[in-house]
Amino acid sequence: MVRAIFNGTVVAESEDYEVVEGNVYFPPDSLKREFFSESGLNTRCPWKGTASYYSVDVDGQQAQDVAWYYPSPSDAASNIKDHVAFYPQVVVEG
Repeated sequence: MVRAIFNGTVVAESEDYEVVEGNVYFPPDSLKREFFSESGLNTRCPWKGTASYYSVDVDGQQAQDVAWYYPSPSDAASNIKDHVAFYPQVVVEG
């Protein structure tokens, strides 16, 4: 079981996940959606494709653009479609 923790609260947890380039990617159904909001930011990875971002808000503490996912990844990254990874402000443990 891996967990993503922000401001002392588990915002995602799963036994089924992917690891790519050292980042844990959580499946979409493992997120506690009440803590997430679309941020509007997009970036591009040369081999994975265009990433979209979420911001996380727990008890009034917010981390902007702290989680990313690939809604339409390249074929090479199809195993992480819609899976979510986090920047270090969200602690991933397990």
